[in-house]
Amino acid sequence: MSGPKPSYPISLSEAEVKQLQKQERAHTTGQSVAIRARILLRANEHPQWSNQQIAKAVGTTDRTVRQWRGRWVATHSIADAPRPGAPRRFGPEVRAAATAIACSLPKQSEVPLSRWSRTSIAREIRTILKQMGRRAPSARTVGRWLKAERLRPWRYHSWQHLHDLESFLVRARPVLEAYPQAKTLLTQGIWLVCMDEKTSIQARQGQEPPRPAEVDRPQLREARYNRRGALNLFAALSVGDGKVCGTFRDRKRFVDFQSATQEMIIPEALARSVHTVELILDNGTTHAPKQLEQWLQHLPEVRQGKLTFHVMWLPTNASWLDQIEIWFSIMQRQLLCPNHFVNLDELRHAITAFIAYYNEEAKAIKWTYTVEKLEKKLEKRKHLQAEEKHLQLVIQKGEQVSQQPFPTKAA
Repeated sequence: MSGPKPSYPISLSEAEVKQLQKQERAHTTGQSVAIRARILLRANEHPQWSNQQIAKAVGTTDRTVRQWRGRWVATHSIADAPRPGAPRRFGPEVRAAATAIACSLPKQSEVPLSRWSRTSIAREIRTILKQMGRRAPSARTVGRWLKAERLRPWRYHSWQHLHDLESFLVRARPVLEAYPQAKTLLTQGIWLVCMDEKTSIQARQGQEPPRPAEVDRPQLREARYNRRGALNLFAALSVGDGKVCGTFRDRKRFVDFQSATQEMIIPEALARSVHTVELILDNGTTHAPKQLEQWLQHLPEVRQGKLTFHVMWLPTNASWLDQIEIWFSIMQRQLLCPNHFVNLDELRHAITAFIAYYNEEAKAIKWTYTVEKLEKKLEKRKHLQAEEKHLQLVIQKGEQVSQQPFPTKAA
């Protein structure tokens, strides 16, 4: 398709090409901005093309091509121009106050809430501005401001504070280094196993049996139920191949853990013809950290030289480093939720069948958390702790933060 020669030739530098390509491909870029980037990139690649040819290649109109070629020549920007309209009703200080409130806890403002919402932030701003005789923004306006700032203070995530960073790294390092080598170790006769228990698995019988899904209707489960008892599952995950074995106990004592080890781990280790079992365990009382390793050394299979046991203890409050917890989550989502079992025998049979079903196509868990990532995380935490201590000293001495240099990461 031919057309008149463009009035605004486009010549982009290498840095501008990279920036426009980044904007064109980014998932967060708006469609209108991506089209503008494509227009300029095509005009730079094909300077002889007319606006009509570029419009056809990009999927827009020649008027849009002409507009953004001219805008780029004038401003070197593909952002929207300031739009005319009524003057702003609220100054930047009001918007900054909304952001500051959203980045604080309600208790700091003596508000009896656990977390902020759009309405409560607007109410707090209204309380402040009322004393000054000024108009306050609505909850909708506050919500628009927070969206632009990518703030959602009504959401929250749970996290665990690490108190002893060095001790945590010392215990976590051997586990994280062993995970990527599990397959190789298995071929060498070293079996890496994550073992733990899922306690108090309840058998709940709905007052009505479940109904299967139909067209335009999901599966139905009765909300009211009768409790039919609970049991404890002791399970072990082979890190090298992802296979799982499990056994049930009525209680969760060290004696139960011992019997589960003799029932599951030892026969499976002998069947696999391995000579060393590397157990990865957390510090739960069921595992009796002070007694377990001594008890393992007195097992008949160990005394006869058939097996050797080594235990790698996870750091305190670090179950998220235990791969068996991932499998427990899979079982919870795929089998136990929703829950409908007439009695404990049916629950046992269902879990046993699920383990067999899972093992048919079991694969090693793709573990991506490395020692390097943990070290980077702990280094960041050390820096934050240094920052907190520095600010506390500044507050105690009554000095301004700018008057005292802040310690760098290298320090």
